[in-house]
Amino acid sequence: MDAITSSRMRAIDLNCEYLGIDSLQLMENAGAGIAREIRSHLDSGKIIFVSGRGNNGGDAFVAARHIALHAEYDVRLIILGNFSQIRTRESIHNFRLLEHSGITETLEISDSYELESLPEWNNADIIVDGILGSGVKGALRRLESSAISCINDSDAFIISIDTPSGLDMDTGESVLSVKANMTLTFHRPKKGLILPNASAFVGELEVLDIGVCKDAETFVGPGDINNLKKRSNDSHKGSSGKVLVIGGGAYYGAPALAGLAALRSGADIVTLAVPEKIASTVASFSPDLIVHSLSGEMLHPGNVPVISELIRSHDVVIVGPGLGKAEVTIQALTRILPLCKKVVVDADALNKSTFSGIYDADIIITPHLGEFSRISGEDILEDIDNKKNAVIEFSNDQKLVTLLKGDLDIISDGYETRLNKTGNPGMAVGGTGDVLAGITGALFAVNDAMDAAMCASFINGAAGDIAFQEKGHGLLATDIITMISNVMKREI
Repeated sequence: MDAITSSRMRAIDLNCEYLGIDSLQLMENAGAGIAREIRSHLDSGKIIFVSGRGNNGGDAFVAARHIALHAEYDVRLIILGNFSQIRTRESIHNFRLLEHSGITETLEISDSYELESLPEWNNADIIVDGILGSGVKGALRRLESSAISCINDSDAFIISIDTPSGLDMDTGESVLSVKANMTLTFHRPKKGLILPNASAFVGELEVLDIGVCKDAETFVGPGDINNLKKRSNDSHKGSSGKVLVIGGGAYYGAPALAGLAALRSGADIVTLAVPEKIASTVASFSPDLIVHSLSGEMLHPGNVPVISELIRSHDVVIVGPGLGKAEVTIQALTRILPLCKKVVVDADALNKSTFSGIYDADIIITPHLGEFSRISGEDILEDIDNKKNAVIEFSNDQKLVTLLKGDLDIISDGYETRLNKTGNPGMAVGGTGDVLAGITGALFAVNDAMDAAMCASFINGAAGDIAFQEKGHGLLATDIITMISNVMKREI
């Protein structure tokens, strides 16, 4: 079973909630699974649960409740802190249930000296560590440190929930960590838990099935959006991304739509490099857009020196919206793409000659099926498995990320593949692909290519779904742009 990061697991949890599984249900499943494992290791005896105030503690509360159903067990709970400090809805709910559960004793302890003097450490058969989960970073507070030391100094069999407290489940590193005999993690093993440097803390690793929906992993969802990099409090102009859009000539609306979508998706600065013939018209769309006029009526090789300078001052390039397919434009593109470090290739920039070689760049392409067939040189059948295999193979061969647009979007870097089902038939209107390119570019400026592509696919479709509720088949591409913020704030 493939190992995953803690952030990926958090995304899966949120995607489950989006699909209809309440987080309380996942916690109940986790706690019940822990209880089953405990009972398989001990027929009767004294069990001490040591819990923190987050969801790791909540899993312990559920497990304690399940174990307490059986009279042959003496179940005691030590919570580090007090009830008023419990941080999550799920943990509060399950702590309140404990008073109805027949647990022998519940202690709320905020003083490390009191904690260290407890007699419980000396006569427990099993100690369950539910202190800290995936959020641990850096030095621990004294209360948690004392609890970890007490657990490690005991003679009990130690079971850790999800990860040994104090151990970073992504890196396997720690300053001070519980040394568990067994670790019960959920859904999939976490990367840090299977590293050699973690084995002395993890002990035997068991993975518990907690009822995660398959689609929560396969399809992009709000959990993935939640993992995108967020603007920090000390950010300044440009730190959240500078996007260059190279487009226009044949069409003037396309680059403007891409630029406005990039701004609405969080980019700080968006520059549109367009032919001088349409520059003033494009600028009239919004004062928020910076428009750079290129000589000539369409992109041509003579524009390359100017564009080269612009590329150097931007984080990501979007190339294609509204360019047209003139031979001089294609010639210019073959010289521009090798200059880019991060680039989103869309629309008219998607042609066979553009992909005649592999570039030293991070590339995302956003074709529809016809464009993908054109650049791959293959007739791709409409069957989902056929399309998926073709996308994986092409992405792997070309060392890029493909976002294949359709009723079901397919996103792959050749190794990981995700699907997106947001969107609706109303989005067949012109300009929605330019909006997608803009969203992708803005996210790509500060995130990696796969995260940017899959999240852009979801955001574009979900924004379109919100707009469709109001506009129906009168939906316009600009309506989608206005709804991007709602999706990124998770108002869906």
